[in-house]
Amino acid sequence: MAYRGELVFVDHVTRRGSLRVQFKSELFRSPPTPFAMLPYGMVRYHGAPADLKDIPLGTVMNIRAFLPPDPKSSSVATFPSAYHPIPLENHAILLEDEPSLCLREGKTWKLKEIDLQNNQGSVIATLESKNGADAKAEEQKLTVDSTTRFWRGRESLKLADIITEGTWPATGKKSLGGQSVLLGLTWKPCPDGIFVRYHISDVWLDDTATQRSIQSQTEVHKALMRSRWMPAWVNAVEYGKFGNATVTVTLFGGMDPSLYADFKKGGPAMINAAENTLKHSYGAYGPAHMASKGSILDVIKTDGETPFGSSGIQVRMETDLIIEGIRPGRVVRIRPSEWPNVYIPREEYLNGSQLEDRFPSPAIFPKY
Repeated sequence: MAYRGELVFVDHVTRRGSLRVQFKSELFRSPPTPFAMLPYGMVRYHGAPADLKDIPLGTVMNIRAFLPPDPKSSSVATFPSAYHPIPLENHAILLEDEPSLCLREGKTWKLKEIDLQNNQGSVIATLESKNGADAKAEEQKLTVDSTTRFWRGRESLKLADIITEGTWPATGKKSLGGQSVLLGLTWKPCPDGIFVRYHISDVWLDDTATQRSIQSQTEVHKALMRSRWMPAWVNAVEYGKFGNATVTVTLFGGMDPSLYADFKKGGPAMINAAENTLKHSYGAYGPAHMASKGSILDVIKTDGETPFGSSGIQVRMETDLIIEGIRPGRVVRIRPSEWPNVYIPREEYLNGSQLEDRFPSPAIFPKY
């Protein structure tokens, strides 16, 4: 199921959050709806791979989600409501902001008219396919104000800059002639009593600005993945003698191609068990403590259509020691040796595999 809403809560270390989902013609009375990312679920922000902690609260996000799995292993519960039909599909395979959705689906916002008064106002716009297939796209009214950011080439501009240069009027209406842009959307209460009216947080005015934004977010995510290791799914384990084994894993999808390219045949690597929230499961002072070490025997691009959430890239690795969490069907994290071996924050690993340790409990607070 696909739906959209305002991001109102994030617990990034457990890959959970809540959206204020739009129902019919209202948003402000909608209660927060919990969601959880599937282990192979992908997050995209500004057209690039992202982590939940990269996304500011208030951002309008588009979600593709499934019904929850076994409640014993589900990260969030489902809360049916008679007044607000909260989606039962709350385990996300894709969570993306408005620019990411438009870039993936080949859509663009066309700005028709601006109406400003005292550094705030509204824009009439349509969301259309770039190929012009949506000749009768419905007009939408969006708000702008002095907090709206404008990106043009290498410039970062404010509404006051756009007014000063004469592109938009300081007061009154002006036709914008269907200018093609990308928009970042948030939501805020409207003064005229409208239940649903999205607010423009960002405007990307040209392709140069768009590509710079994509590249910036890509670099942020690459640095994160190289310090936290690549998540993967264990396909098979061939057991040897005295604890060693050959492990075949499929790397999860949605990452920058340069990260996959770092996995090379013959190179040394480390692999550690992970939980479905992608937290490292073993290690008393970080993932490398109990990780299995070895060399990459092969890197294979699988044939045929790649399932959503998968990279289609399999890595075969020989390890010197196999631990309980590295079994077929389990989630792991794997690191080529050229990635930095660093200590990660305590909340990002479990130091054990107990299911009840997935999320912090009141026991974490000291007693005085």
